Amino acid sequence: MVLKSESDLADLLGERWVVNKPEVVKKYGEEHVNTCYELVAPEPAEDCLLVKPGSAREVAEVLEYAGENSLPVFPRGGGTGLAANAVPDRPGLILALERLNDKIEVDETNLTVTCGAAVTLGDLLAELEDHESLYFPLHPGDEGAQIGGMAASNAGGVRAVKDGIMRDQIRGLKAVLPTGELATFGNPDGTLIKNNAGYDLMNLMIGSQGTLSVIVEVTLELKPRPQQSATLVIPFDEKEEAFAAVPDFLQEGHIPMAVEYVDRGQIMATADDLGKSWPADEGEGDLMIMLTGAAEEDIYELAAAIEGICRERGALNCYIAETAREQRDLLEVRSHILPAVEEDVLDGIDITVPRSRLAEAMRGIENISSEYGVDIPMLAHAADGNLHPFLMHEGDDPEKIPDYYEDLKHDLYDLTLELGGTVTGEHGVGSMRKEELARQYSEREIELMRRIKRAIDPQGILNPGKIFPDRVC
Repeated sequence: MVLKSESDLADLLGERWVVNKPEVVKKYGEEHVNTCYELVAPEPAEDCLLVKPGSAREVAEVLEYAGENSLPVFPRGGGTGLAANAVPDRPGLILALERLNDKIEVDETNLTVTCGAAVTLGDLLAELEDHESLYFPLHPGDEGAQIGGMAASNAGGVRAVKDGIMRDQIRGLKAVLPTGELATFGNPDGTLIKNNAGYDLMNLMIGSQGTLSVIVEVTLELKPRPQQSATLVIPFDEKEEAFAAVPDFLQEGHIPMAVEYVDRGQIMATADDLGKSWPADEGEGDLMIMLTGAAEEDIYELAAAIEGICRERGALNCYIAETAREQRDLLEVRSHILPAVEEDVLDGIDITVPRSRLAEAMRGIENISSEYGVDIPMLAHAADGNLHPFLMHEGDDPEKIPDYYEDLKHDLYDLTLELGGTVTGEHGVGSMRKEELARQYSEREIELMRRIKRAIDPQGILNPGKIFPDRVC
């Protein structure tokens, strides 16, 4: 049925924008997860068609046609996902939004920018270089990520400590419902600060991973650009003490823009892979802390306060990067960790615990590591409580999934939930983590989510096979 629709869809979009070449369709059906976690990521289903609408109206026409013909639709952004959020699990239409990239409208008066869904983070940052007083604070790591996809997945990343995650940046959005209706949510032109009328449907769409609507336009809040910045690298002898230091300085009101934890072995290997240096080489790992402020003295005062608290927790030293070039180099190394080690990584877990329980989480992960006799390297957005333990290939056969993989993964999730955490802090459930949802939520809670899905998408055509534990919904 899907492939028989090619002619009809070509009439809607033009032949150029409907693709059936298997090698091209397969590429669009994959996400970054298929590259970095190849053994455990699902392969995209065969017999899909790739469609590339060029406007919100054409997106609506595709969804209306799909509904009339009971065709599954898999919205696809920049393909940077790490939970198989958009990987098709059955024949259907892969709806690539890449042509919705021609709108970036900055409103300096209202401190907003309105973007087409396919505008990339890199596009947005380049545009804001012409607006020296404003900036967009969020940075999930890959500047090829599309703004619509960042909204649909509620992206997080490095810089969420002071300004929040994607949900906190969005003033309004436009989206096409599964019925083909174009709807507005929140305050699409960004001019309202307050709106307390009715249910907050905008926040329902944010993070819904393309299961409730196809986001076609997003209005973001911008921030005044900080006048001064610096980055600290603070090494610790023990991981546990590094994590314990984070709530200590946050409780004192010292709020950086970002607080990252990196393992020593990983960060040194990554710097070497890039041909760059890393300032610290002692201890088990480092806190990398990004600071912003209005004046230079504010930065030095904040740096001194954080360093003092970290030294009380056993910090070995404190290195400061003051120039823009030095700060960019550190962020580049940090952002390159996954690409540098992905050949050795089987799976990357995305768990979050309360900040007050970070040290307990680290002890628990080290106990699990010892129990299984395997190394579990760690990357973390430490001030968010968001931990990324890496499960590594073991043994002589890198093409074999270790027998203990599922048990080890589930032990990490059980530890997280025991500490009051969540099975995914930023990557989303997608299809890779959906069976874990039943560990975190009760049957009643999951059934309420299913009812919302059925109310908005009664035919179940939008991104089926995602979020919910396997069962027809």
